[in-house]
Amino acid sequence: MNILVRKLARTTTEEQIRQLFSEHGRVDSCDLVLDKVTGKSKGFAFVEMPDEKEANTAVRQLNQTVVDKSSIRVKFTEV
Repeated sequence: MNILVRKLARTTTEEQIRQLFSEHGRVDSCDLVLDKVTGKSKGFAFVEMPDEKEANTAVRQLNQTVVDKSSIRVKFTEV
């Protein structure tokens, strides 16, 4: 299941996101989107979780939680 994580603090790392989602189940991939010019975070990421139940739990539990002083938004991507 593909998950979009938005409104991330620019200081949040890919490893922090992976760890956050790993608390709810297996994470196949985590991709923090970086600006091509500056190499800095654009404030959003994509997480892939293979188990539907774990992914649903992660989205429910993590949406609108505070990470690095930023209230994140978590939802499924529409592919």
